[in-house]
Amino acid sequence: MRGIRTYILSVSLLLSMASYALPDMTDNARISLLTCTPGKELYARYGHTAIRVTDETNDLDVVFNYGIFNFNTEHFYWKFVRGETWYELGASTYFWFMREYEMTNRPVYEQVLNLTADQREELWQALLTNFQPENRQYLYNFVFDNCATRPYYLIARTLGDTIISDYTGYTGVTYRAFIRHYTGALSWENAGINLLFGPRADQPMTSEQRLFLPEELMFFLQEARLTDGTPLVSESDAAPFEIEPTPWYASWPLGLALYFLIVALISLFDRKRQRWSWWLELIAGIPYLLLILIVVFLTFFSCHPLVGFGWRLLIIPLTHLCARLIYIIR
Repeated sequence: MRGIRTYILSVSLLLSMASYALPDMTDNARISLLTCTPGKELYARYGHTAIRVTDETNDLDVVFNYGIFNFNTEHFYWKFVRGETWYELGASTYFWFMREYEMTNRPVYEQVLNLTADQREELWQALLTNFQPENRQYLYNFVFDNCATRPYYLIARTLGDTIISDYTGYTGVTYRAFIRHYTGALSWENAGINLLFGPRADQPMTSEQRLFLPEELMFFLQEARLTDGTPLVSESDAAPFEIEPTPWYASWPLGLALYFLIVALISLFDRKRQRWSWWLELIAGIPYLLLILIVVFLTFFSCHPLVGFGWRLLIIPLTHLCARLIYIIR
């Protein structure tokens, strides 16, 4: 985060000035969508989206990025848990933006948008307006308002009813299925998310709702065209994300199987000595009770839209009960 803030400053000082100090777009100007491939951190597992504006005549090459957040914000973690995290629009030179991804070996795909001069100017002015100090912050929401939805709606407003896309992709797939795809079905991250997500995460998404994911937005625009049949993207190197599979030895099914085995062995030992190890229920029950309390809190006292009670919360106690049947059934 500190690194991001450092390279934002050089452009921030320029863009924070009144818009009259900045030149209008020339015929050499181009506006592109940048799609960054996933990283290893959980918050980077879904990739990232940004908008690049270049104009060789004005020696301009700047990237607008709606994914900036500050760990030093007062009560940051409490606000994050409640779903009240404020993100902001940042800007940097293209060089410094790319440097971060080059250092972590994360490819960045670029799609040059086929816009008229008036549309380029309108989108440029909209970005400058968004970047004003009083406008740049927004209340982040993972699925409804994030680094991908903001650029999409800016582009959609600029083009109006002239954009059409035949991209079907994963139409009808649920939020849960999409997130499983990016985190890995066998990963512990996916297991934790599944426990927290309620029934709303299993509702099918519309074509527009799935664009909260950078890869989906990239392919949506790749297949988009204007009403006259002209492709919306004039140049592109877009490619599917490469999702690393979860190693079997680090998967949650293995962890659940080991838990079952340990409880079963203790139950077998209890059966032989005819004594119930009550401490086992205490050790297993306290973390599960904390999990339930977290779900209750997030369901009723947070802004997270997909959190709720679901049948997957029963997996842990049912596994424990099945292992304990070794003692109960004689």
